[in-house]
Amino acid sequence: MQELFYSQGQDHYALDPDLKAVLEAFAPGLPQEELSAFGKLVGEEVLEVAQHVDALSPPRLLMHDLDGNRMDRAWLSPAERSLLERLRPMVRPAYEGRGWPLHYAQGYLLADGGLYCVLTITHQVAYALHKYAPKWEGVKRELLYGKAFGATWMTEIQGGSDLGANRTVARKEGEAWRLYAGDKYFASGAGLADYALVTARPEGAPPGPKGLALFLLPREAEGGLNFRVRRFKEKLATRAVPSGEVELEGSLAHLIGKPEEGIYYTLETLTVARLANAVAAMGLAKKAHLEALFRVRRRSTFGRRLLEHHLVQHDLLEMRLRQVGGTALAFLAVAQFDRVWEEKPPYSEAYHLARLLSHLAKGRTAEHGTAITQLAMELFGGLGFLEEYGVARFHREALITPIWEGPANIQALDMLEAIAKKGAHEPFLAMLRESPLALKEAERALKRLQEEGPWHAKEALRRLADAAAVYALERVAGEPFPELARLYARRFLEGEALPAQAGKPRLYDPWWSLS
Repeated sequence: MQELFYSQGQDHYALDPDLKAVLEAFAPGLPQEELSAFGKLVGEEVLEVAQHVDALSPPRLLMHDLDGNRMDRAWLSPAERSLLERLRPMVRPAYEGRGWPLHYAQGYLLADGGLYCVLTITHQVAYALHKYAPKWEGVKRELLYGKAFGATWMTEIQGGSDLGANRTVARKEGEAWRLYAGDKYFASGAGLADYALVTARPEGAPPGPKGLALFLLPREAEGGLNFRVRRFKEKLATRAVPSGEVELEGSLAHLIGKPEEGIYYTLETLTVARLANAVAAMGLAKKAHLEALFRVRRRSTFGRRLLEHHLVQHDLLEMRLRQVGGTALAFLAVAQFDRVWEEKPPYSEAYHLARLLSHLAKGRTAEHGTAITQLAMELFGGLGFLEEYGVARFHREALITPIWEGPANIQALDMLEAIAKKGAHEPFLAMLRESPLALKEAERALKRLQEEGPWHAKEALRRLADAAAVYALERVAGEPFPELARLYARRFLEGEALPAQAGKPRLYDPWWSLS
């Protein structure tokens, strides 16, 4: 439907030479034909299905079956359900020995927050079972190769991101664990998930996050429904994933790993999701960027194409710098996670670096993504504000990326913990030694962080992320990436305006090399 998207029907991987260059730097050897086929699927089907689900067919909650029994099932559009089955193979690469970068590259190309969330929460469950509950290998295979979907239900109404405030109680009754007083308030995948990861506090465990254990919660147990879905949320966007409120009262659950290590398992699954959030934020921004690149070539004002106006070129350069910087940062974090993901507590210095990079990438890509989608709307003018076209939805979808998996304040606090308690800044600075400017700015941010503490934490998160982005861009081979790295540093590390001499097609136009 090219009436709604200029990029409809096209290979989104072929349209993104910057992504190819970044992947070659941080994940060389990825299967090009597979990525191209996925890019075509996105252009030919995902765009239209996601737009239709958002506008006309979001999931509905069906609470009772024909016999009056509670079933609490999500009724999905047949097009969405069919598409999810076609997308399911993207959750498998890491468990087949093919690494995480392929999955996250496909996540970037998919980008739709709702669809990607369904798949991310499914393989978060598979991840926890793979590492810490091998006896549930059959469930893992259902999630990866069968028809089952997963979910992660941590957030409760009284605590939000403060997991230590969780009230759900886990009680050992004979050989079984049961969960009581559970009110999981932002439960993505509610009504869809066959298995969920749930945090709960075993009776007698200490307060705070370290008292939480992690459990596998099946949808059905003892011949009936194992929990209840109270309602679905009305959301601004990400409508393809049903999000609801789940009540746990006597729900049968299975302990994962050791109860005293539950918070570590939980944080690991959050790292998986935060990296997904980072690549999706940049992938979603790229969807808007692509539409803008088509638009400025097709639209003329004041006797010239939009592309020929200097102010438009400035906007395009701003978009590209944010896009390539955020994408390079995200895949730098993915590459480090891929090296260490099979580690278990206690973790190595390399693992703490991976965790630090995940916080930096999650926080900064969300900021870049929302800025890019807003600029794309502006370049479309009034059409960019109309819901019937895709650009307005891209901006709505982008607004969840700063919130999901912990907003910037939470990322900043977790960054502080990784630095203060785990010394994650030491391998980070060692990594940056190859980039003098990035190292200098990172050291300055850390010094101020030491002096001012939490007050400066969010700004430190941003500056450390930008330092890492400059370092990452300097690792990307070929023109014009060295110059883009310098411009990114000037714009975001040094706070200087972009110079007029940067208004060159090879800098502001990623398609320049294709023409």
